[in-house]
Amino acid sequence: MVGCVRVGTSGWVYGPWHGPFYPRGLKRGAELEFLAERMGTVEVNGSFYSLQRPENYRRWAEQTPDDFVFAVKGSRYITHMKRLREVETALANFFASGVLALGGKLGPLLWQLPPSQAFEPERLVEFFGELPRSTGQAAELAARHDDRLSGRALTETDADRPLRHALEVRHSSFADAEAVELLREHRIGLVVADAAGSWPHLEDVTADFVYLRFHGAEELYASGYGDAELERWAELIAAWRSGRCPATERTVAEPPADDRPRDVYAYFDNDIKAHAPEDAQTLAAHFARSAGGSA
Repeated sequence: MVGCVRVGTSGWVYGPWHGPFYPRGLKRGAELEFLAERMGTVEVNGSFYSLQRPENYRRWAEQTPDDFVFAVKGSRYITHMKRLREVETALANFFASGVLALGGKLGPLLWQLPPSQAFEPERLVEFFGELPRSTGQAAELAARHDDRLSGRALTETDADRPLRHALEVRHSSFADAEAVELLREHRIGLVVADAAGSWPHLEDVTADFVYLRFHGAEELYASGYGDAELERWAELIAAWRSGRCPATERTVAEPPADDRPRDVYAYFDNDIKAHAPEDAQTLAAHFARSAGGSA
């Protein structure tokens, strides 16, 4: 058995992509459908900046193939303003905003910490304990939303499915075996973030899936990736997919004890100069050649 590998981009509506990636005559609103014909996943990042609406998530689900997967970025109100403390109502509002309308296309939930957020075990444990681990639990939590979601909340799910959560850390104190082991204990995926040296780049596997974000090889959000770099990433992804968790110069803890196959989600966030869609397709092609699989 092997895991499933999906490669896509962080977001899909960017002006500079029209021409290099999207046809210049593509009508507004058709970008997602175009992208979903070429990739198997995308990361919703508008949910980080503001609560979306159920009709948005329903429309996105309708515009994509049956096997398409959305990763959804958690609200910055929870991570950057509340800083993970006393977030039950904020989490309820987030899940009531329409996330569950994605149904079986809902993939991992991404929680991005601010660069100033250091490793604080007690705060993390409290937050992890509040995260729903299934869509059924998410629906129950969503029902506790406050008045801001009155008249626009979705608090039901079409089926009870497991939920996965990934944590992107941006403070150097997380580059420690204790942090890795804490995430493993709570089954939280540690995001592998390649960000031109701006934040910790860790490659420790902490869950039954691996979540990667590519922010730019040399310049944050702007620079692309060369073939040699993407081929190296394809080889590492193939290892994770097969159940191997190799020690690298970017791992800080012992490899996990189990060798189960893992799903891999990879998203390119180097969007400023339209490198993201090209790099995503190139990485998927490298992986397909090196592992005999598809992405």
